[in-house]
Amino acid sequence: MLNLNHLRVFYEAAKNMSYTKAAKKLFITQPAVSTQIRLLEDSLNLHLFKKKGRSIQLTEEGRTIFKYARRIFEWEKEIENVISEMNQLKVGNLRLGTTKTYARYFMPLLIHSFRTRYPGIIIHLDEGSSLDMIQSLIELKNEVAIIAKVEDNPSVNFIPFSHEELVLILPPSHRLARRNEISIKEIAQEPVIMKENGSGTRKMVNALFKRNGINPEILMETSNTEFIKELVGRGDGISFLVKEAVLMEIKEGKLSSATLKEGRMSLDISIAYLKDQPLSRPAQAFLKILNEIAPAKNKRDDGIRKIMARMLKEWK
Repeated sequence: MLNLNHLRVFYEAAKNMSYTKAAKKLFITQPAVSTQIRLLEDSLNLHLFKKKGRSIQLTEEGRTIFKYARRIFEWEKEIENVISEMNQLKVGNLRLGTTKTYARYFMPLLIHSFRTRYPGIIIHLDEGSSLDMIQSLIELKNEVAIIAKVEDNPSVNFIPFSHEELVLILPPSHRLARRNEISIKEIAQEPVIMKENGSGTRKMVNALFKRNGINPEILMETSNTEFIKELVGRGDGISFLVKEAVLMEIKEGKLSSATLKEGRMSLDISIAYLKDQPLSRPAQAFLKILNEIAPAKNKRDDGIRKIMARMLKEWK
């Protein structure tokens, strides 16, 4: 097997055409250089140098070996440079997962903040239900996810981040649209457009209906928030969505919302990552930013809007 230490000594001697210069470069004695080159020649069964007076020259075999040795140690230098850049977060990859709502309303600002600090890091953003994103962590497709905690998993760390309020949305022309407060039983017969199974919203709405003994008429289910808003706005049914996702439509009069008599509903949003897997340097840096912007423990009711407002204020 080729001894790379011996090859390195040969490479330095051949590059400088001097055993003495190679010894100084490698911080060893000249006799040590001679010994290691002789051991390399013996292992290869080749003569690599020939002497001419007090100088040395490469043999034809030596020139060939030097050509390949140069490639090896040039690649070694490139690898060292890349390792240094990765440690300094100048290059790298970050794989994130989140829900579609967070992907649209929160992640652009957060990713912008991250890339301002680390412009060389390539970010891969995966979207799906909270349950899908937990599975993506387990399958090592993503390193960090910002999701609703829809279930406990012994392999995943869940760090509380914030709460997102869920609101009932109705068409503006709905008979109950002008009411400030509505009982869940008053909408028991309304067709409901549900978020997909595996989402935090779906889990919470299912629990709400179950607690009140209601078997809802599900018109359809979809992961597409924009499609849900369009269907509700046209009068095809009612739905429940994260408040931040419908604020604009409510303000413009395209949708109506109402408070439930049964009380406010909030999704617990968490930062999730695997317990027993080391995080990459980019993932560690991303978690640091999240910890910087996370609401204080006594303000976890802060949702996307307040978090984003704080971020923008800090930038200014």
